[in-house]
Amino acid sequence: MSLFVQKYGGTSVGSVERIEAVADKIAGFKAQGHDLVVAVSAMSGETNRLIGLAQEISSAPTPREMDVLVSTGEQVTIALLCIALHKRGIKARSYTGQQVQILTDSAHMKARIKHIDVDKIRADLSEDTVVVVAGFQGVDEDGNITTLGRGGSDTTGVALAAALKADECQIYTDVDGVYTTDPRVVPEARRLDKITFEEMLEMAGQGSKVLQIRSVEFAGKYQVPLRVLSSFKDGPGTLITLEEESGSMEQVVVSGIAFNRDEAKVTVVGVPDTPGAAAKLLAPIGAANIEVDVIVQNVSADGTTDLTFTVHNNDVEKARSILEGVAIELGAKSIKTDPKVAKVSIVGVGMRSHAGVASTMFNALAKENINIQMITTSEIKIAVIIEERYLELAVRALHTAFGLDDDKISEE
Repeated sequence: MSLFVQKYGGTSVGSVERIEAVADKIAGFKAQGHDLVVAVSAMSGETNRLIGLAQEISSAPTPREMDVLVSTGEQVTIALLCIALHKRGIKARSYTGQQVQILTDSAHMKARIKHIDVDKIRADLSEDTVVVVAGFQGVDEDGNITTLGRGGSDTTGVALAAALKADECQIYTDVDGVYTTDPRVVPEARRLDKITFEEMLEMAGQGSKVLQIRSVEFAGKYQVPLRVLSSFKDGPGTLITLEEESGSMEQVVVSGIAFNRDEAKVTVVGVPDTPGAAAKLLAPIGAANIEVDVIVQNVSADGTTDLTFTVHNNDVEKARSILEGVAIELGAKSIKTDPKVAKVSIVGVGMRSHAGVASTMFNALAKENINIQMITTSEIKIAVIIEERYLELAVRALHTAFGLDDDKISEE
């Protein structure tokens, strides 16, 4: 007998029929003798509907009341799923984040989990009861309802698995695992049997939308075996695990190609090349809660330099308006922005022990006449900024160049 924590996303519970299908899946696991704790999202589209209602009343509703509002979506789902399980003769009990005591900090709409009281859950499990917990939500020390941010149900599932020391955390979604890249861009993309936490973190950070990045961080920190599966068809999914447990993964130089269309480039031209200039430019950007991604500073010429960095497309105009005043104070010549760029990244733990990875990447792009505007690297990643119009061509070229079209990738 194993203890599994399962998380079902919004599309997996998007209708009564889908909830019934999830109940059937859970019944199958119970028939095999497993203990189950299930975290669920709101039904697909429900959170957006609730946000829309609030915005009809106010353009700036308070974060506390927004948390109270949007947390109701998961409460509906946990009740409906338990009703469906009862119909099948399975003992089940639902809990909101407040009832099960998922204790968080007080950062409304982006709270972080501090502690989970698992006593009630363990008592229910000992009585052969399926425990169904509302994802995405918790409660702070003052009793206020909090939410964990978009995709937070993934984090709820992983946190429950860590607190309960579950055998595995299974994330059920609308894809059947982690692929070498998006199959909609590269039809030859392959599902990976295994991927390391490090690789998954890089993939999520570079644009892969399979898992919320915080959930992967949590799983890696507490060494929770994490598996991505499909709610819509059976299969082994992809296991996200420690590097030393991945065995033959070391033979693969690059595990996947991630990309992000939502990049914009900002260049401050003619910045005086003096100590602290970059800090003076970027500090107000950070203070405005704008995330800076890739940063490149040119070699000084005539006592000035150009500082270029990328931000999310939605933040580029805000960043420009902030920089205008600072740039004048510093004596910079001008500010340029380009919203039509994209980021493409190759990711793989095998890059640590293989030479020539960068040259393979750059040659593949050069053959397609794709110009590289910016480059950033980590131990297991190389990311480049290119013109957005070449994004899909670049992904396909790199996928082929690193042999990811090969069936052997998914047979390890």
